[in-house]
Amino acid sequence: MGTSINFNEKKGFICDMDGVIYHGNRILPGVAEFIQWLHEEDKEYLFLTNNSGYTPRELNQKLARMGLDVPEEHFYTSALATAAFLREQAPGCSVFAIGEAGLLNALYDAGITMNDVNPDYVVVGEGRSYSLDTLTKATNLVMQGAKLIGANSDVSGPIENGIAPACRALIAPIEMATGQSAYFVGKPNPLMMRTGLRILGVHSEDAVMIGDRMDTDMVAGIETGLDTVLVLSGVTRREDIAKFPYRPRLVLDGVGDIPGPAEQ
Repeated sequence: MGTSINFNEKKGFICDMDGVIYHGNRILPGVAEFIQWLHEEDKEYLFLTNNSGYTPRELNQKLARMGLDVPEEHFYTSALATAAFLREQAPGCSVFAIGEAGLLNALYDAGITMNDVNPDYVVVGEGRSYSLDTLTKATNLVMQGAKLIGANSDVSGPIENGIAPACRALIAPIEMATGQSAYFVGKPNPLMMRTGLRILGVHSEDAVMIGDRMDTDMVAGIETGLDTVLVLSGVTRREDIAKFPYRPRLVLDGVGDIPGPAEQ
């Protein structure tokens, strides 16, 4: 579908993780070869994930357990993007955060403190710490003037035996109870993509976005001016593509089909 892309000419690769690199704890076909090709050809690359729960070190170790060696600096998460956004907007601000280590560490590293009395922001990511108590706390802090931020706008994510509610679904009760709308920082917000390009040091026309979701990855790529590759190894099926008002530049079964490495 669409025209082809000369992958050998591209300098930067921004790649989603879940459904592209792995499913749960299983590496997908062709991934090891793809990463080896990125290294051999000195390509700049970044694994971008909307999951705010993991730190880059945890992602590095997750891939290491699957036999892949990807250094920490090659990961960029919605938690890091959220922390960067808050540091830019309100340096030294305080937050009430609902989330996992990835989100909390990113906020701490950006000089942001935790405050459950009168925070500037309520920040919600995915997490097991989510409960009616934390939800009630967050709702009342927003009622008192805290601004509401979501790490990403995914409604759900795949798990072993179905789906789990993700950030957008978890933050919805706070929005409904307070009448306030959250601001979401992760994909498809161009903020996250622009920061990714800046980290890579690559212009948008020299980069490719590879993902498995039409509603986050492909939108993010298209709106930021990157060539887009949809892989069918994740949540999107070929027949789903026609439901959307935009198209990826290229559709492949998985990253193993990327012509650059395949032609070697």
